Order: sequence, then C-alpha cells, then structure tokens
Amino acid sequence: MPVPRVGDDMSVDGPDNAVLTAAQEKEIVRELTEAAEGQVREGDTFYLISYRWWRLWLDYVDPTDLSSSEGGEALTTFTPGSFGPFSKRPSSIENSDLVLDAPSSEDKKSEPDLKENLIEDRDYILLPEQVWMAFHKWYGGGPALPRKVITMGYGSHEDLAVEVYPLQVNLIVQPPGTKAVLRFSKKDTIGKLQQTVCEHFKLELENVRIWDYFNKQKNKQLTEPSKSLQEAYIHMNQEILVEVRRNGKWPDSSISSTGKSTVSSSSSISNGSNGSSAGREMTVLSESRSIANGPPASKPGTRNGTNSGYPTYSMDKEKESDGWLGSSSGAARAGPKGVTGLQNLGNTCFMNSALQCLVHTPPLATYFLQDYTPEINRHNPLGMEGELAIAFGELLRKLWAPGKQPVPPRQFKTKLARFAPQFSGYNQHDSQELLAFLLDGLHEDLNRVKNKPYVEAKDADGRPDKEVATEYWANHRSRNDSIIVDVCQGQYKSTLVCPTCSKVSVTFDPFMYLSLPLPAKTTRTMTVTVFSGDGSAPPTSYTVTVSRQGRYKDLIQAIGIACNLGSEERLILAELYNHRIFRVLDEPLEWLTAIRDDDRIGAYRLPKTSEKGTLLCLLHRRLESDTYTPKNAPQWKLFSAPLVTSLPEEAPTGADVVKIVKKLLTPMERSDRPLPAESMDLEGERTVDNAPEEDVDMVEGGDFARSETSALCGNNGNGEQVQSDSLDVTQKQPESSFQLWITDDKGTTREGSILMDKQMPPAANSARATAKVRYVAVDWSAAALEQEYDMSKVDMPPEVLRTGLPATSKKARQEAVSLYTCLEAFLKEEPLGPEDMWYCPRCKEHRQASKKLDLWRLPEILVVHLKRFSYSRYLKNKLETFVNFPVDDLDLSKYVASTSESQGHVYELYAVSNHYGSMGGGHYTAYVKLVDENKWYNFDDSHVSPVNESDIKTSAAYVLFYRRIRSEESSLRTAEAHSVVTSVGSNQKDVADVVDADMTGASSHFLPP
Repeated sequence: MPVPRVGDDMSVDGPDNAVLTAAQEKEIVRELTEAAEGQVREGDTFYLISYRWWRLWLDYVDPTDLSSSEGGEALTTFTPGSFGPFSKRPSSIENSDLVLDAPSSEDKKSEPDLKENLIEDRDYILLPEQVWMAFHKWYGGGPALPRKVITMGYGSHEDLAVEVYPLQVNLIVQPPGTKAVLRFSKKDTIGKLQQTVCEHFKLELENVRIWDYFNKQKNKQLTEPSKSLQEAYIHMNQEILVEVRRNGKWPDSSISSTGKSTVSSSSSISNGSNGSSAGREMTVLSESRSIANGPPASKPGTRNGTNSGYPTYSMDKEKESDGWLGSSSGAARAGPKGVTGLQNLGNTCFMNSALQCLVHTPPLATYFLQDYTPEINRHNPLGMEGELAIAFGELLRKLWAPGKQPVPPRQFKTKLARFAPQFSGYNQHDSQELLAFLLDGLHEDLNRVKNKPYVEAKDADGRPDKEVATEYWANHRSRNDSIIVDVCQGQYKSTLVCPTCSKVSVTFDPFMYLSLPLPAKTTRTMTVTVFSGDGSAPPTSYTVTVSRQGRYKDLIQAIGIACNLGSEERLILAELYNHRIFRVLDEPLEWLTAIRDDDRIGAYRLPKTSEKGTLLCLLHRRLESDTYTPKNAPQWKLFSAPLVTSLPEEAPTGADVVKIVKKLLTPMERSDRPLPAESMDLEGERTVDNAPEEDVDMVEGGDFARSETSALCGNNGNGEQVQSDSLDVTQKQPESSFQLWITDDKGTTREGSILMDKQMPPAANSARATAKVRYVAVDWSAAALEQEYDMSKVDMPPEVLRTGLPATSKKARQEAVSLYTCLEAFLKEEPLGPEDMWYCPRCKEHRQASKKLDLWRLPEILVVHLKRFSYSRYLKNKLETFVNFPVDDLDLSKYVASTSESQGHVYELYAVSNHYGSMGGGHYTAYVKLVDENKWYNFDDSHVSPVNESDIKTSAAYVLFYRRIRSEESSLRTAEAHSVVTSVGSNQKDVADVVDADMTGASSHFLPP
C-alpha cells in the first residue's frame, strides 16, 4: 500500500489547530513510522535530525522509553533541564550541530554542508519524509537536511541505503578558470554530469570536454554517458576539469613530468563562485557490470607463501593501464620498496590502515606478486567474481613498486563499495570490520574448490579429540581451500555443557582472527568545569573518578569534594553545547551513562538560597564575519561558556544587573586594563548600550547581519529572515565594554534593551522561558575583549574524557593489562547469554549452556582484534585500556590444547592497526615492520616515516598482526638471548625471563636484567 502522507489520511493537527499533547505526538509518529517501514524504495527521501534534539523529544513524549536495566548501562530520563520548572516540550528543531555554517537568506537554494564523520544514532537520526514533515509542522526550525535512498552493491550484495553524504565534485572551467561545487549521487551517470555542467555554466555539450582531474592530472576523459560516477572512480571532493572550446580551439595543455596532461600553468584559476554547493541528489541509475583484467605475471613463488621475507618484484610498465598511479619515472622508481603511502580519499584512513597491514603480510605479498590468476574463482556464488582479489592484487603491486609516490586507492574502493555497500560513501568505518570482510572476500574469490561437496558434521560421541579435530578440519578444507585458509585460518575447540542433563557437545571450528575482550573498568574518569556564581574565582576544571554505574548525585558529590564546596552551596550540573546550556542534569538518580565521553559538562556553584530565587544566565556574543552574508557582513555570534548567577528577590533595575554582571566578570579582568570610561558611570541615566531607547526594536530569532543598506537582519524562528532598519551594526558599536539585551535560551534574539534606571524587562518570548531563569545576551565590544577582559578564561569546558592521542599517558601504562590476560578472558568458561541459547539434543529444548573455548590449531598469520568498542542500545564507547602486547615473542604454547601440533606456537609482531580518538571522530594509522630490513614504519595515509620499536606500544593499538617464528628462528633468538645474558654476568637467570621482558613494560629488545 502507498505510504500515507502527512495531511492525507492522518492528521498531524490538534482540534482547532491546538498544540497536540505529548501522547498524541508520540502516537502520530509511531503510526507514520510503521506505515513507512517496509515500503522504502529507491528514490524515497529521508531527513536527518539532530540526535541531541531527538532525545529531548523522546523524553518529552515518554521518558520511560529511554530507561534500561541491563547491567548497569541504564539510560534513564533525558531531562531537557531547567533551573526551575521549564516545560519539557523541546523548542524548535535545531540541526546546527550537524552542519557547517548555514547558508544566508540570499542563498536559499543551496543546502548547508554536513560536518564530517557524523554517525547515525550518535549524531543524527534518519526520519521518513512523513515524520519529518510532522515534526516541522509542530516545532519549526531546521535546517532541513533531505537525503535520497539509493541502491548500493551488486547482485546478492545489493541493498538500499540513504546517501547521507552525496558526492561533491569541484569543477574547474578552463577557460576562464572559474570554479564551482556541485553535488551528485554516486549513482548518477556521466551523462547527468555533462548535462548539469552545461546547464550550470550555460555551455553547449559539443564545445565541452570533461576530464577526471584527480591529483590535478588529466587522467581520463569522461565520455561514456551511461557509466555511473562511482564506476568512473569519481570520489568525494574530487576535481573535475571542464575544458571549453572557444573559436574552434581547445585550451592549451602541457605534459607533466608523470607523462600526463595537465592544465597549462599560464592559465590562472580565479576564485570563481563562493564555493556554495549547488545541485541536489539525483535518482538512482542502474550500474553496468565490468570485470577488470587479471594482473600481469611475474616470477613464480611458493604457493602457500612460506617465505619468511618479502619477494622482489619489478612492475611491468606496459601493464600499468590506469593512468592515475602517479610518478612512473625512472628516478621515482629507484627508491626502496614497501614504504609507499595511500592517499586519503575522504575518511578512508580506516581502509588505508587495514590495507597496509594486509599488504605487508609476507605470505600474501609473495602470493599476489606472482601470477595468481589461475586460482581466481569467478563462479563462486559466495565470491565477487574475482574482482575483489584482482583489485587487491593490483593495489598491492603498486604499493610494492619502487618509489614513495602515494597511491590513491580509488579503483579498490569502488570495487569494495560495489560488493560491500556498508563501506560505500565517505563515513568513517571500523578497520577490523573491513579486515574481516576482506579476508573472507579474498578467500571466496581465490577458493580453489569450484564445486563444494556436501559435508555433514558428526558429533564427537566420545571419540578422541585428535580424531574429531582432524575430521572437522578435513571437512572444512574440502570446501575451503585458498591462500587465506593456508596462512590465516586456525581452529579452536568449542565445548558446550548442558546445565540440565550434563550433555557435552564438542566441535572444532575454524577462525580467521581472535577477538579478545578487554577487562571492563569499574570506574570512569570525568572532567567537569566549575563556574563561580559570585565572581570569586575563574572557571576551573576538575578531573574525578566515579563508578561506571554511578548516578548524577555521585558526580556532583565528587566534584563538590574536589572544589571544596561549602555546606551552604550547591552545584547545578549542565551540558554545554554551542556556547549555551543545552540541558540541565538535575535528576540525581539518573545514570551517568547518559553523559557521553565527548559531552562538555559545567557545574555552576551557587548559594543554596538561590533554589527559590531567580537565576540569571549570561550568553556572550561578539561580532564575527559571516561568509554566507553579502560582503562578509558581521553577525552577532555566541562565544565562550555561559555564566550563571542569582538575582536579588526584588525586581532588579538595569543598574543592578550591570553591577551583578561586572562582579561575575571580575576574574576575567586584565591586570593592565585601562581605567573605566566616563560612559560606564553606574549612577548615570544612560542606557547600557549607549543608544536612545526609541532606536531599539525587537528582532526575534537568529543571528544579526548587516545587509548592503546597513539594516540589521535576524531570524523569526521559522527559517525566514526578518529585517529591522533601525538596528545598524555600525551604529551600535558601544563606547562601553558591552551591551545587555534580553534574549532567549539560545541567545539568538534581542527582545528588549536593559536600561540603567528602569526595571529589567520581562522574559523573552521563548517556548522555554520561565520566571525562574532570565537569559541575557552580553554583546561585547572588540576593544573590551582586547584590552579589558580575557574571555579565554571562560572557554567552553573540555570533553568529559579527552581520548588518547598517539602519546600514551603514564597513567594508561600503569593501568596496563597483558595480552595474555585478554586471551585468558576469551578462553575462560562462561554461560551463554539468554539470546544465544543452545538446543540440547538430549533434552530436546534450548538451554543456557556453559561454553569453553580452547585453541587447537594455530595459523601462520595470527590476527588479534582488541575489542575496544562497546555497543549498547543508546551508547557507543571506546576503551582506552593500554594492552601490553609482546613484540618479538608471543608464546601461546600453554594455550594450545592439541598435543600433536608439530609447528611452533611462538609469534613475532609485524603490523598494528591503530585507532586514535573517540568513536566517529578518530583516526586510523598503521605500524608495519619490514621484515627484511628489520625496521618499523608509521603509515599515516600518504605519510610514511620510520618509528622506533619501543614506540609502537600505545593505547591506540586495535588490531595486531603476528607471524609464526619458525623453529630455526626461535633457536637463533634463544641463542642470542643466552649470549646477551651471559655477557652481562647474569646469575643463571632463565632466558625465558629475558625473552618475555616486554610483558613487564621493558623494551622489546633483549636487555640485561
């Protein structure tokens, strides 16, 4: 059935257009959402809405929806907060936290640009069009952020997805050298690009040539109108060159040193347009299918990649078919191999990190640098027709070619997005999830088994483990036989015991990597900034440790102790956002998990007597240039953190308010400030803003800007501009330090001037206004900020938890856990969860059995994933635990249950995928050891630099790559260690203690005891 549209069969209005109740809003949204579910199709529109605003609405309609009691990770009521009895109904929709500066009123057709690295269910929620229309009708606000549904993937991998980040291309028109930015769907065709370019610049198609201008090189002319932009390897923010034929002649071009044609340097590029984005997402078009040719052959190598080092490989220059590899000159190709970086195509650092680790895996490098085409399985229904393996192989060869010119992995990313839609677009992703897909995808593309036999698993039935394990492994290899299985897959023993009948079930399952849990901390470190309410001290940040399962009252108590809170004082806890108070955390029993690590929390220190009085909230504003307004006209914009104090019981006058404000600002006074001007005499009859009262009009809503006629512009709250000719920015520069205005809780209005000899005007006309809190805008003069007050002391508070950067703190190392501890936690016996019940063949019912894992067969290459990211219904957190992992000798002998395993169980680290920062806003790099050189390198996208082995252990380590040390290597290491120990006169200390020195925090080199 068709999806109901707002206003069709379902009314979103109350009786006589009255405001709906919370229950009515909830029911309408539920019905609209259910109607849209299952009916989504290509071309539908979804809207982004701020998660901050969304959770306020959820609390308004039904606070119990945000409650949970699972394992102390409860997230109870989100209180939009108040210093008094505010209405919990949210104010207008505010998506400002999702976008860069909003476009001006004169640029209504362009959409604001989204901030980078936004994450669904953390930063935004996707709403069906009908739900958005209802919300906008009820609340207004915005800006609206529509996005189209497109089809991603191919064949069995095809799926629908909302294109949150449309493809943005940077056009350069030559001549005359103007620039423009246009948005397209990645599924739009070259034909659509040609049409849009001609319409935008008013050109004739026959007089236009469009080039892929990646890296400022004319790589390929875009001439196939049916090919999609994704298939043409066009990526986010890529430059496209538009050549225009004038008087029958095309623009001059020269040949660059790389052998590619570039725009002549004599043709200067002007600024062109202001860079605002034009165009919208287009409807989805079908993809054509193309399979790349196989890679060139090279010297043969061992099939199973058993070489300990890396092979030598000379790139076949004639086979270099994609014109965007980079420099291919002899000089560039004469450098070292294996130290080539990967260009970041836009949030692709996760992919670059994972690829560098795989590319530098010795047996995989050996395999893909030889002729592997005979093993490509193009007909495996579980594979990608060999295209993923070919794309990976071609990329690996470029990275192992001599030279250091960074390689753009455009072709590989396009293939990846085709078969794994979850990695399409330009959002940040998880490097481990990509690794898991790549290893599995490469295996299926290279599976030597063309027709998989049917194999029925048999129960152990008391048979010896060795017999059962061998049987399981043989069955697995009969269906799965590839280079990936040869070197990356191991086998573990899984034992299930029924708690009712004691039935024991033993299976032996393959694994590609080990995902090890990190010990959960019972405490949490939180940083909160305390603001004095009487001007007695500047803002001070305190870092306290509280229980992870604590509540707001626990945090308030800890902060109170840290700042020596008096018995007659209280703290008001608030989340600060965009230089204003977003919500007040005034429910003492609410779980601390409601506060995210990247939130900014302030605590306002006030006397307890203020509980029954009226509070004053100061929002600081200053004039700033705005690129979205004509001639960069200045606007009043919020800055610094808001300040809160109490007002006297009697109605204060303007003079009273000025005294209170100046007292509150005392800690910010500069020591060398000039003497107050005569105009600041508090006994005078002048207004604070030094302007006649009749010159002041009320302007409701957003920021102020000056038009070309010097009139002041504001916003009426519905996205429409309101102009007031009587408010001229140039006329209102004050002689005093600041002006005071009545404003709303967002600081976006001027709703009354505060006059010295008159009582404070009534509260602003705001949905959240109340007599308990008065919001005042402090409009600062530039001179006061430069000469009189140091407002940097009132900067926004730091994040609750500032996550680790590359340098690991001493505290993190002191709280380190051993990699062996993580492994033991992974292998320990534990009951299955209620959602993972096991069907007992004896009881004939599902039982919550106990499960025990043991390592049975270890692979040549052991990939260890440290589970740093935790996910729950409402929260996504990252553990910054420092894991002390062995570098030279990871000995797993005592963890292997098999007694007949002939190969060694000692491993050497050769690569690390690192993640720095928090979820969504972080960055991935890779540490890689070139085995033949015995040197470590840091691969940070395009940048590659040497790194000391002692520096590779950090709390950012996310995925570890180990290679098995062969018996002869192990014997040599032991002999070397023994020699070192003997030479320093050790008292017969066990060599093993020296080998494992890095587990005690020492260097991974062999050092004297």
